[in-house]
Amino acid sequence: MQFDTIVVLGPTASGKTGLAVKLARELGGEIISADSRQVYRGMDIGTGKDLDEYGAVPYHLIDILDPGEECNVFLFQLLCFDAMEQIRSRGKLPVIAGGTGLYLDSVLRGYRLVEVPPNPELRTRLAFMSSDQLVARLHASRPRLHNTTDLMERDRLARAIEIAEYELSHEPEPLPPLHPLILGIRRERSVVREMITRRLKARLENGLIEEVERLQREGISYETLESYGLEYRFVARFLKGELNRNDLFQKLNSAIHDFAKRQETWFRRMERQGVAITWLDGAGNPLENALDIFRTGQETPTGISCSSRRI
Repeated sequence: MQFDTIVVLGPTASGKTGLAVKLARELGGEIISADSRQVYRGMDIGTGKDLDEYGAVPYHLIDILDPGEECNVFLFQLLCFDAMEQIRSRGKLPVIAGGTGLYLDSVLRGYRLVEVPPNPELRTRLAFMSSDQLVARLHASRPRLHNTTDLMERDRLARAIEIAEYELSHEPEPLPPLHPLILGIRRERSVVREMITRRLKARLENGLIEEVERLQREGISYETLESYGLEYRFVARFLKGELNRNDLFQKLNSAIHDFAKRQETWFRRMERQGVAITWLDGAGNPLENALDIFRTGQETPTGISCSSRRI
């Protein structure tokens, strides 16, 4: 098989960005970040951008939005396919790197997404319905509901109904074909834990708290900061006086370890749904192994299916 894209994924602190950059250098590629937070300008330490690591390798989908602007699966998929097209037009190889499983899955399994505009008239009608009635209406439009968190809040229920009923009469555009080599970095869990702890200590020493303070001074509310992931959530609570410095480190460190486990669970789920991930030993020589696989055109013999989702 002739691969037209390389994807490097793995849990946080596994070394996926480093491998992606090395592959891009070797193969004449450009990086596309699949990280839901690195899109934001000024959020550098907490998101682990490490832009110095890229050197002369071009990168995409980093520093494209201001904090407070919305980034979602629809926008990421749109921008990712656009970036791939631009990179290939220059005769270069797209190398997607990241750990945001939903974003990666939307590209690899071809979620068919449409942008759903607000429907004020529908929302007015829904406002007079009970929560049970809203749940029943949603199930009527989408019997196989994937995201059950939509059932927990009235606002999310209303939006989910808005989306489900819109998609019944609007067919999304087909996505371009994709023939990716999907590489995963795997390390012993104890090693990942050690790497996470060491990296967190370095981020705290190198200005993570000061970065969150600056964002708050620039007008980003604590509530918004807490929505931008674990580092910003726990540091915001520290700045509000809800945690002391020791609790900040201990609780944040533990939360990141748990997050890494959830990422691994998500990747296993992607495999069960047909995404062929070739796992590389991060403690070995993943670069040489990856280059051999790419050049021989051999991968795990599992096809990639297509899913339909809309937001």
